[in-house]
Amino acid sequence: MTKTKFPAVGTVSLLASAVVLTAFAGCVAEGRRGYATGPAVQVQTTAVFQDDYDYYPGYETYYSRNRHEYVYRDGNNWVRRSAPRGITAQVLMATPSVRVDFHDAPEQHHANVVRTYPRNWSKPAQAQPGRPGHPDKEGDKRDADQGERRGEEKKN
Repeated sequence: MTKTKFPAVGTVSLLASAVVLTAFAGCVAEGRRGYATGPAVQVQTTAVFQDDYDYYPGYETYYSRNRHEYVYRDGNNWVRRSAPRGITAQVLMATPSVRVDFHDAPEQHHANVVRTYPRNWSKPAQAQPGRPGHPDKEGDKRDADQGERRGEEKKN
């Protein structure tokens, strides 16, 4: 039997694969080293939401529905607290309030808000159906008809 000087085909392909893998492994390792030694990149995210306030004129106090905090003046300073000053939250919430239409710091708008909603401000009474001033015109007519009938009863 004659011996060949060349290794078997399977052995050659195995050696070639090993050489190729080693070459690529070196590239990947080099790439990793490059990332590890470079400057660290930090990503900062900021959650932004608009403030929305209810204003309580009787106490000159704002309540932020997003932050769940009360904003009011304490002397010459504006403070933000988890509870209103001098009263319970339940008492404050039972007083007249108005939703204001700005979305930043109340102290920037307070002078205008106080002019629009003074301490003695209260919500306008809503007209009830069947009462004068309500858009239900039938109610006004019913009231007039009842007055006429009452007048007829007195005549009889």
